[in-house]
Amino acid sequence: PARAMEAGQLSQAHDAAVDLLLSNAPASGHVALVGAGPGAEDLLTLRAHRLLMEADVIVHDALVPEAIVAMGRRDAERLPVGKRKGCHTKSQAEINALLIELGRDGKRVVRLKSGDPLVFGRAGEEMAALRDAGIAYEVVPGVTAAFA
Repeated sequence: PARAMEAGQLSQAHDAAVDLLLSNAPASGHVALVGAGPGAEDLLTLRAHRLLMEADVIVHDALVPEAIVAMGRRDAERLPVGKRKGCHTKSQAEINALLIELGRDGKRVVRLKSGDPLVFGRAGEEMAALRDAGIAYEVVPGVTAAFA
């Protein structure tokens, strides 16, 4: 319904909202792999900010500044899964499993990665895991340091 409203399609938004209210099906989750850009919160894309404000859960790397993580919805759960040289709080397999679990629970998840999610971010592995599990996802590129 929200996307239809954004597009100005009021009748489609109404129909989608009614369908959601009348269905007994569990909510389907969605994971957005979002690039946080070069580290300045004013360089976050508008789409990234919108998704942060809609997120139930924000799964973020250690290199993402706290100021960017704080831009998320106030009541969103924040899960640090950062990796630094020699210190991994979660393995990539554990991160993949976490994203799948949250998606299956019907959560709107933002997987916040430093820079661009497809450059050095192992987003390809996360995308493959989500695809294999049947979890809907999207990729939101960050502003690259070259343009910042």
